[in-house]
Parts: sequence; structure tokens; C-alpha cells
Amino acid sequence: MSNITGLDHIVLIVRDLAAAEHAYTTLFGRAPSWRTKSADAETLMFTLGNMSLEVMAPLGEGAVKAALDTAGEGLASLVFRVGDVAQMHRRLTRLGLEPEDVVESSAVDAISGASLSWRRTRAATKAGHGVRLFFLEREAERQVSAETAQGAITGLDHVVVQTPAPERAAALYGARLGLDMRLDRTSAEWGSRLMFFRCGDLVVEIIHRLGEAGDGPDKLWGLSWRVADAAAAQARLKAAGVDVSEVRRGRKPGTHVFTVRDGTCGVPTLMVQVAS
Repeated sequence: MSNITGLDHIVLIVRDLAAAEHAYTTLFGRAPSWRTKSADAETLMFTLGNMSLEVMAPLGEGAVKAALDTAGEGLASLVFRVGDVAQMHRRLTRLGLEPEDVVESSAVDAISGASLSWRRTRAATKAGHGVRLFFLEREAERQVSAETAQGAITGLDHVVVQTPAPERAAALYGARLGLDMRLDRTSAEWGSRLMFFRCGDLVVEIIHRLGEAGDGPDKLWGLSWRVADAAAAQARLKAAGVDVSEVRRGRKPGTHVFTVRDGTCGVPTLMVQVAS
């Protein structure tokens, strides 16, 4: 049985960290809660109620610059939180996901001086069908990002993975990683098949466009963020000069949503007011 307890964080790689910081501080209505540098990258984190967004930019040559040169800006990795990374490593090995050796790392926050340590492993990218999947164990919690405006984002509702091979994706996220499938629906009206896998209190959504087939890679595609009041959040972002749609009823009964069309570093973004 999987010991994944939730989604620890998502990695977004960008070329200009200062521009990304401004964009996501505006989008979230929250300030970064963590800053650090390594040999080849500069990082900041926004921590919400149920996960963190790690925004990373290259410092000179290295793996982050290489990833940017290959794929451009965008979502780069899913990092699952686990209770026991050694146990998870054994599971990944048994299931043929070819995990890297478990490594121990630590970093110091340039804002507060606090330190954080963790142990992690990573599945082979080909085994994740093109999506970089990490598994991380840590004991200490990160400090939640302070609100800087009303109508702030409260957490992540779902992360979207596009796939040309839905059965392959279902086998990976369900049978192999052990996430609980809560929905599997095909809609000709939407032109897609949707699968929802529960991960902590959020959802990994797998989307397959009907008519698309093949064994090409999956793509870590978009994010849907939770807000307490969609109308207030939409008004806040519109006043800040962000291009947003009007608020509309969501597909799930009782929800209200709006689309954010810019200011996300190229990440397709939806805001969701969840039914109370």
C-alpha cells in the first residue's frame, strides 16, 4: 500500500525569478515564505494551506538551465509527500519505476534563517511517462505565506496532467502510486475523458482529449487554485491589471470559477470557489 500522504509541492521553472515573484505574489495575494540559492539555481516558495509552489530560476549553467533550454518555462515536477521514503523507494523499485537512491538534503531560508531537512527519491522520468515524479519525507512544516491582499488563494484544488494514453496513466497514478480514483468520466460535450485521483485533500486530474492516441509523453499542464470568494478574488486580480474571465458556474455543482489568462508564467490557471 502506498504511503503517499499528499502533494508536498510543485516545481515551476522560470527564466526571471523577480518577474515570477511579482506575478505570483499578485496572483496569490500572498508573499513568498522561503528563499534559497544553490550552486545552479535560485528558489522561492509560496506555501499555502495544503501544499507549496516552488519557483526556480537558473544561476549560470546546470540542470535548471538545461531544463529551460529543453522545455521552456512551465511546470516541471510533482513532489509527493510520503511518511517513509525508504518504504516508498522499495515500492517504486518493485513496481519498476527505477527510483534514484534516497538522498538527504537541507537548505536555509534567506528570509528567516530557518533550516529545513528532507529525504527524497525520484522515479525515472520515462517511468513517469515524461512527468518528473519525486517523493519526499520531511518532519517540519513550512511557514504558510503571509496574506498581502484580501481574497488570497487558500490552497490548490487540483493539478492537471494531460495524457495521450489514459489507461497507462490510470495504471501509474492508481495501481502503481496508490492514489484513490474518485472519478472516471468521458464527455463528448467536453471532448475529453477525465480521471480524478485523490491526493491528500486535493486532486490529481488526468485529462485525455478524445481522438488523441499514441504512446507519447504525458504533460504536467495546469493548476486550479481554491479561493473563498471567487467574485472577490476576480475583482482583486482585475484591479491589479491581470486578464481574467468573468465568474461562471463550475462543472461541479455548487462551484464558481474563473480563468486567469496572464500573469501565471504560462501556466493554464483556474480559480475555484468550492461549494460550502
